[in-house]
Amino acid sequence: MKNIDETVKSRHSVRRYKEDAIPKKLVDNLNKIIDNYNKESGLNIQLKTEDKDTFASYKLHYGKIYDCANYIALIGNKKEKHLEEIVGYYGQKIVLEAQEMGLNTCWVGAGYSKSALNVKVLPGQKIVCVIAIGYGLHNGKPRPSKTYDDVSVTKDAPDWYKKGIEYALLAPTAINQQKFKFELLENNIVSVKAGIGPFSKVDLGIVKYHFELGAGTSNFTWK
Repeated sequence: MKNIDETVKSRHSVRRYKEDAIPKKLVDNLNKIIDNYNKESGLNIQLKTEDKDTFASYKLHYGKIYDCANYIALIGNKKEKHLEEIVGYYGQKIVLEAQEMGLNTCWVGAGYSKSALNVKVLPGQKIVCVIAIGYGLHNGKPRPSKTYDDVSVTKDAPDWYKKGIEYALLAPTAINQQKFKFELLENNIVSVKAGIGPFSKVDLGIVKYHFELGAGTSNFTWK
């Protein structure tokens, strides 16, 4: 990413979209990014465009995505112990790449019809969640957030750790729960624990990626 700070701070969840198609050049760029991350992670992430049924067929109001015909399906091996966390980590990588391209996104855990997804799920794999992607009617807005003291056991910490927490607090989480908890241990080892709740392990992966962007991976190691 060219401007990490601007990209992280300007990205917000968007649930209402325009009918404008994503240009082929951007679709090609996204598919290249996805292919690279699939090779790196072992996931089977797939981008689908011009498919209006997946979100339109979802009947409940809560969590509904409006007028979006594009999505990224996050798919992986059922036997992978940390599948949800990996999905969160790599899914958010794609989300921020899309933000730099001028696209809007929204993580969707339940507001879509799995039966309407036009994706190929191989034997032994499962769909964890999807990401709506396209041109929003607006760019979203900041949501209420917890504070540093709410999410960090460690109070007196170096600047890189504090910057990591700042970025972690900007990460999207299910129902905006922000139930994660960080701690700085000896020898610059960082521990983060997921909360209890829907998609909390996916949230963990998203938050870990954000922390890495803020803190810098050369400054610490994960526990």
